[in-house]
Amino acid sequence: MGKLARMLTATRGRGRMDWTDWASYLYLVLGTLLMLGPVVWLGLSSLKSPSGLIEFPPTLLPQEQARATVPNYPNPLPLYRITKGDHAGQTLAEVRKIGLQATMVDPAGPETLIRVPVDDRAKVMRFHAAWDNYTDLMRKFDFGRYLWNSVFITTVATIITLLMNSMAAFALSKYRFAGRDAVFLLMLATLMIPPTIILVPNYLIAAVLGLTDNPWGVIWPAVATPTGVFLLRQYMLTLPDDLIEAARMDNASEWRIYWKIVLPLSRPALAVLAIFSVMWRWNEFLWPMVVLGRNEKFTLPLALNSFQGELTTQWNYLLAMTVVTLVPVTVIFAFLQRQITQGIASAGVK
Repeated sequence: MGKLARMLTATRGRGRMDWTDWASYLYLVLGTLLMLGPVVWLGLSSLKSPSGLIEFPPTLLPQEQARATVPNYPNPLPLYRITKGDHAGQTLAEVRKIGLQATMVDPAGPETLIRVPVDDRAKVMRFHAAWDNYTDLMRKFDFGRYLWNSVFITTVATIITLLMNSMAAFALSKYRFAGRDAVFLLMLATLMIPPTIILVPNYLIAAVLGLTDNPWGVIWPAVATPTGVFLLRQYMLTLPDDLIEAARMDNASEWRIYWKIVLPLSRPALAVLAIFSVMWRWNEFLWPMVVLGRNEKFTLPLALNSFQGELTTQWNYLLAMTVVTLVPVTVIFAFLQRQITQGIASAGVK
């Protein structure tokens, strides 16, 4: 806390704020608003009711119209604040509305009916968080199955990606063989190929292997990534060769050198690739949509798409489910942020 307080109160001027301090803080505040503003809006909007989402003018906080229980009326009545006329300043409950006139009653004296023009009143709003958007997801939709499908695919694909990419990076960084640089350049060249170009060939291969409508059909085609190999190779090049030679002189096998020496020393770069892999797999939409046809095999992004119909979209559920899908990636990044920063800096990835 002490370091944070000193950082927040640090100034360039001696004892007073310099103009550069004002510019720096303004820049940081604007950056924070731009980065966190959409996330805050998403979180608050996910707590709004369907009517609150289409309310105009829009509000940041989740609100709903206040209602009051009035004697002789079976259901709670919506409340309005009268802005003009003889009853200006009063809060009345609406009994009915016909055309441009509304019949209102005072909740404290419901015996007298009051006719008020609809333009002379304003809704009484109150804070209301619609937690039903989240609980209904669990009750109406097979959310647990979609969550398990995403967790399984993301976890298994990340483990295999780390294993295969680290092996390739180890070979390309610590072994000297003919054509090593050509293989590396050829692998980097595959970054130029758009994923949509290889979509059909990948699907045909998955169909021949019987991987359609199967989670492994989503996992296997993308476990070897040029980005991952490049990132890990650049980091492994910084590991001293003398350390590996010393292990070989101690009769350590190549697998033991890879598993016991190279992998532990490459932990920061592995953390970077892990967070990238989690984000790729967790948010992947196109390839799972192509290879997964049955609803029970869908991942969370595909389930999100099911909330969008041809005529209507259930925005309250869509926003709530979007928040849920963001949580795992945010938690992983929070725990691995130090390794991610260190790994990106060490690997030279900008």
